[in-house]
Amino acid sequence: MEALAFLGPAALYMVSMTITPGPNNVMLTASGANYGFLRTLPHMLGILGGCFLLFTGIALGLGILFERYPLVQTTLRVVGSVYLLYLAWRIATAPPPDLRLRGEGRPLSFWQAAAFQFANPKAWVMGLALMAGFLPAEGDILVNALLLAGFAELVGFPCIALWAGFGTAIGRWLDTPRAWRIFNGVMGALTAACVIFILG
Repeated sequence: MEALAFLGPAALYMVSMTITPGPNNVMLTASGANYGFLRTLPHMLGILGGCFLLFTGIALGLGILFERYPLVQTTLRVVGSVYLLYLAWRIATAPPPDLRLRGEGRPLSFWQAAAFQFANPKAWVMGLALMAGFLPAEGDILVNALLLAGFAELVGFPCIALWAGFGTAIGRWLDTPRAWRIFNGVMGALTAACVIFILG
């Protein structure tokens, strides 16, 4: 049991990081409002899957790659910024729900959300701090990394689900096409503003 003592402090850290605003939570709020909680579930699972791979990769030395080859990190930042701006545009221009019933628009897929984590600066900060601060020095590094990354996603799920649920609740209050356009415009602008953190 003592061997797993590091999970308690790691859980507190993950709650504080995953429940606060960031690109993922803004997009989940918009998706929940536009598509509902269940249709946003693949997006949520993609965030968890992408972070799991990213955090494990960090523990196994991905951070060292960036130190040796800064161009790789710069390229990821630029690609991530462009992709985030594309997502912001999709959110801002999403049609009201009645139009979407005719086949227009769809929520972010599992794979799109997972891939985005590798360009998401908040995910990198979370992963680097998680692995640097809580990965035990003793024992098998791969086993410990998998355990810690998996536990982090288990703790993170209810936190991101709150944002999708919040968006779903907001969606029930938006009863005119104009209200939807304003909401989607604000969510798109907030998503685009996250580019400042990526390139800043």
